Amino acid sequence: MKLERLADYACKCGENPLWNPVDKRMYWTDIETGRLFWYDPKTKKHEQFYWGLRVGGFTFQPDGSLLLFRDKGNIAILKEGKITRTVVESMPSEKGGRFNDVIADPEGRVFCGTLMEDGTKGRLFRLDRNGRLTKILDGIGCSNGMGFTPDNKHMYFTDSMAFTIDILDYDDDSGDLTNRRLFVMGKKKDGYPDGMTVDTDGNVWSTRWGGSCVIKYNPAGKEIGRIKFPTKLVSSCIFAGKDLKDLYLTTAGGDKKHVNGEPAGSLYRCRPGAKGAPENFSRIGL
Repeated sequence: MKLERLADYACKCGENPLWNPVDKRMYWTDIETGRLFWYDPKTKKHEQFYWGLRVGGFTFQPDGSLLLFRDKGNIAILKEGKITRTVVESMPSEKGGRFNDVIADPEGRVFCGTLMEDGTKGRLFRLDRNGRLTKILDGIGCSNGMGFTPDNKHMYFTDSMAFTIDILDYDDDSGDLTNRRLFVMGKKKDGYPDGMTVDTDGNVWSTRWGGSCVIKYNPAGKEIGRIKFPTKLVSSCIFAGKDLKDLYLTTAGGDKKHVNGEPAGSLYRCRPGAKGAPENFSRIGL
């Protein structure tokens, strides 16, 4: 498996790779330094375009603007380099932490999880199109990677600190998540399960923080493949490009390359012989 190293911003916590079908660029965040970047596969150019409050995750709106999920429960819209609207100023329950991973559903809602830094547990919320937030799950160690099955009847949810990837029944009419049960119990030797994506065959690709790899599971939860990395902290992945066959991956630990490897904190790409589905746009306030 050939891994292409595309851009190295020495990200301390590179995360949330997301393909923008409007401008055909890959976007990602360095959470801990409050930076956002883009990479253009056609020109091979890349750039940092945001520096501000930490962005734990983001989605794209249909007009190409970014819906940012930031510190202390702050949610805002970034358009043409400027914050144009604050959707949620802050959330009292999340003042001890930040958002960590998010995903838009087929109806334009957003599931958004939190990571608490004050020693308490995080939560998973659903942001409806009218801006209303609903708590879905509580008692989460580190809310992380999510993805939908190809039929949109189920959603995967990762709690990194519990080493678990769960699967829940998903209702696209109401946005309800029910019947949570275990899909995969990770092994400590493989690192913490982090970001993830689902291919068109229903296979789950789970990155491993501390495990130097991405693990591929079939729909039954059995490991059927593995991509090894030259750096320890592999944080998230997404299928992208014009044919959705390129797997883009973020890594972390760029602030300690002597510990995590010289490539730590870089954006990578490979073609693992699978295809992803288009990600959903969020439609908050539309």
